[in-house]
Amino acid sequence: MIKITLTERYEKLKGLVTERKSEFERLCSFAENETEYLTAPASSRFHLCREGGLLEHSLNVAETMLKLKKVLAPQISDESCVVTALFHDLGKVGMPDNPLYMKNAGRNGREPSVPYSYNSDMTYMSIPLRSLYYILPIFPLTPEETQAIMYHDGQYVDDNKSVATKECPLLLLLQYADTWSTFVVEKS
Repeated sequence: MIKITLTERYEKLKGLVTERKSEFERLCSFAENETEYLTAPASSRFHLCREGGLLEHSLNVAETMLKLKKVLAPQISDESCVVTALFHDLGKVGMPDNPLYMKNAGRNGREPSVPYSYNSDMTYMSIPLRSLYYILPIFPLTPEETQAIMYHDGQYVDDNKSVATKECPLLLLLQYADTWSTFVVEKS
């Protein structure tokens, strides 16, 4: 069996964005070169809390979302799925030169029990809000894409109660793909 690298998966998904390609390329360049998007963990101590975990999680969400979309909502564009899935958690990079998750040092040559700690030395923004803070000046999101990124954590976040029963189909796909990736794909 041939194993596909994270880079190959990422490039394949990026190739699905065609209508807003130049803006998307600028967003990808920003994320790849001015943030820790390619090396940040997906969490401080839970799913994919290792170097490159955020990229791996984003790829898992995008691939799962495209599978769900094909069956449940074929009218939604692949492009919207890729953009929202790849960058729904961009806020996890923190700020340039000030990462959200800081690597903990082990003692006596041992790995730390909690690999990363949360960096509270920055202006607080929720992860979805920080994601939109980065995306919107570079990439034109539709209202549905904006809603999907902002509320993708669904019932896990108290602040999201305001969108209950007003979710667009793209948000529901992203939310389920994110949950499925976190609790099923990344646990195996």
